[in-house]
Amino acid sequence: MFESVNLQKLLEQGILWLQGHILSTDFAIQMALVGAALLIGMIVRKKLLPKIQPSISDMKIHYRTKLTLNNVCRLVMQIVAFLVILIGTQIAATDLAGNIDVAFAEAIMALLAAWIMIRLVVQFIENNVVRNMFALAIWIVAALAILGILDETTTALDTVGMDVGDFRLSALTVIKGVAALFVLLYSALFLSGMLERKVQTATSLTISSRVLINKIIRVTLVACALLIGITSAGIDLSLFAVFSGAVGLGIGFGLQKVISNLFSGMLLLMDKSIKPGDVIELPGMGGNGTFGWVEHMGARYTEIVTRDNKSFLIPNEDFVTQQVVNWSHGSTLIRIEVTFGVSYEHNPHDVKRITEEAAAAADKRICQDPLPVCHLAEFGDNALNFKLRFWIKDAEKGVTNIRGAVMLGIWDAFQENNINIPYPHREVYIHNAGDKKVA
Repeated sequence: MFESVNLQKLLEQGILWLQGHILSTDFAIQMALVGAALLIGMIVRKKLLPKIQPSISDMKIHYRTKLTLNNVCRLVMQIVAFLVILIGTQIAATDLAGNIDVAFAEAIMALLAAWIMIRLVVQFIENNVVRNMFALAIWIVAALAILGILDETTTALDTVGMDVGDFRLSALTVIKGVAALFVLLYSALFLSGMLERKVQTATSLTISSRVLINKIIRVTLVACALLIGITSAGIDLSLFAVFSGAVGLGIGFGLQKVISNLFSGMLLLMDKSIKPGDVIELPGMGGNGTFGWVEHMGARYTEIVTRDNKSFLIPNEDFVTQQVVNWSHGSTLIRIEVTFGVSYEHNPHDVKRITEEAAAAADKRICQDPLPVCHLAEFGDNALNFKLRFWIKDAEKGVTNIRGAVMLGIWDAFQENNINIPYPHREVYIHNAGDKKVA
């Protein structure tokens, strides 16, 4: 069970320390020195920052370098206070000043130096929240060590806990475990990000292979970080054997879709049926089979961006269990068809030739190999019906726009050659039957 801490003993030690260190003239002088140093530092920072930061913003350097310089500039107050306290302690410790005890001022100076060094070291961390948490946690440990109470603090934390079988779960163990997990998980994510950027630059690998390798790297590093973090905290994983059955069953049901989407995404990348950059069509996506291109393949979903810049986040499982039309699987050639009709008074051979030439010259996106081809489809009630077929390689740039360009080209060619496009019409005859005589 939980153990109690001897509060009375700690209180007595605290009172003795206050009487010996706080209630003295030397301490008052040191407090004045520290207060003056901090005040000077605040004034200097208030004067310098408005002048330094605009200059940094105007520099032709990388964004991350600018951000690092701005963060370093915010340490002006601590740096100035450190220098003032350093000079003040050197003067106070001389015979001329009466050999004042400057232990407290030196401790504050050490804390400022530790904070400055820690803030400089953690600048490689991009996330502001994580960087601040790292810096604060490291500084607290350093402060306890500087003040000489690190061992006492760890002992006190270790006394607050309880025994679970042969394992002792204390506040110190929990703090170590959380800190280890935090550091290891962030390190795993940071390392996986670096490796992913390296893999993305490997031109010898296909796009799908790069994404698959990145997923395997991230999952492996995160899993290893979790296991190492738990075991490094001194927690025996066998303690969870009792709960593993029920917890595993619950997690299995809860994460069934998540795991299914994860492995579905890996399966898609391994068989290369869908990869980033492919133009695909899903029945009913956005209505009437809208098409789009694969922008990103994540662990849970695949992002499809349509021509109107809408992002559809589709679970990876849907690509495995449902029918998917991949326009660029194996080849990026896409055939488009345009139907039209002309009057019976025109020669179909001329219509075929004129239409094929007009389609080939309608837009530079239209492929010249294979060339556009026009076929007489049927003899309709009112017109000769034709089908014009042409090919493009960049469906992601739009299909409706290129079809419209070809139809305008056909219209212009028909106007130049006096070819008419018929439309249905009806003739109505009214017969006068005459007046009927009634007997």
